[in-house]
Order: sequence, then C-alpha cells, then structure tokens
Amino acid sequence: MEDTTKSLEALLERATEYGKTSFELAKLQALDKASDAVSTIVPHSMALSVFACFLLFLNVGAAIWLGELLGKIYFGFFIVAGFYLVVWLIVHFLMHSWLKRTLRNYIIDKVLD
Repeated sequence: MEDTTKSLEALLERATEYGKTSFELAKLQALDKASDAVSTIVPHSMALSVFACFLLFLNVGAAIWLGELLGKIYFGFFIVAGFYLVVWLIVHFLMHSWLKRTLRNYIIDKVLD
C-alpha cells in the first residue's frame, strides 16, 4: 500500500512538473512569435515613415511647381489632391478586398512561421 502511495505521489509530482514545463515552453514559444512579429514590423514601419516624409515633400514640391505653371499656387494643391482622390477611389473600390486579404495572410504567416 505504501509503495502505491509513493508511486502515486511521484507520478503526481512528475505530472505537475510536466505541466509547469509545458506552460513555460508555451510562454517561450509565444514570446518568440511576438518578438519575431515585432522585429519584422518595426523596421518596416521606420522605412515606411521615411518614405512617407519623402512623399510628403515630393507632393508639396509638385503642388507648388504645378501651381506656378498654372499661375496660382493653390491650383497645384487642388490637382495633387484630386490625384490622390482618384488613387483612393481606385484602391477603395477595386483593391480593398485584395489588400485586406493579402495583409491578413502576411500577418498570419508571420505569426505561424
């Protein structure tokens, strides 16, 4: 009877240790996935920010240049704004679902990788 109790206690202790180890492993795997996702997103975000600044100054320059060609500075800004309205309409109505699906699949691939 005493051997059975000791065996049961040893088995229970091993099961507890296994559960703790499995939990720690799951935490470490989640941390690995999260750190991989963040380490991928941060450099892309920084590059996107620099590119956005470049586009901002390029657009302001183009708007001023077009405005000078047309005689009024604000005409250039209207033309650049109209261009972005057309681009937005195309993206929103023709490419919205494709972009959403592509981005969702990219995120899932990064998390599951």
